[in-house]
Amino acid sequence: MIKVGIIVGSVRPGRNGEAVAQWVHDLAVKRGDAEYELVDLKDYTLGNLDEPQHPAAGNYTHEHTKQWGAKIASFDAFVFVTPEYNHSIPGSLKNAVDFLYAEWTNKAAGFVGYGVGGAVQAVGHLRDVLSNVGVATVQQQVALSVFTDFENMTTFKPAAVHEDKLGVLLDQVLAWGGALRPLRAA
Repeated sequence: MIKVGIIVGSVRPGRNGEAVAQWVHDLAVKRGDAEYELVDLKDYTLGNLDEPQHPAAGNYTHEHTKQWGAKIASFDAFVFVTPEYNHSIPGSLKNAVDFLYAEWTNKAAGFVGYGVGGAVQAVGHLRDVLSNVGVATVQQQVALSVFTDFENMTTFKPAAVHEDKLGVLLDQVLAWGGALRPLRAA
């Protein structure tokens, strides 16, 4: 069975990401077609990249990197839940990707973004970042607006249409995650 990590990409106090990620997780689990796990960056004290060697070497010296690496290595695919900050992803998410290399490679990812414009630019940047560590990204994405999918920009109340989009996203993530399995085994 494919194992999918649903990554909460913001660590900001008062963030909307927890509610969005829980919505993704709840709908995904109901499908019964994979193992889904929430992964909150707040649970990993990564700070700024502090490994003395390039992540591609895989020679991690810090316990926080080893724990983060083991968690990411355990997944076949990902759904990233990200806000858009100044037309890009949060620094915490970029930094979390930068800590590792091989643990990301030959895996699939989909995106659920939220912000003023649905985090479309942030997701575009995240696609570019992930392509450099060998992650295959799927076409479908869910773009949530803080104006229409949140009450008072804080209480998450997504439009029903997003459930269908999330379903397509998950279908694609599982298909790609399965298709890349032979590459991960090699």
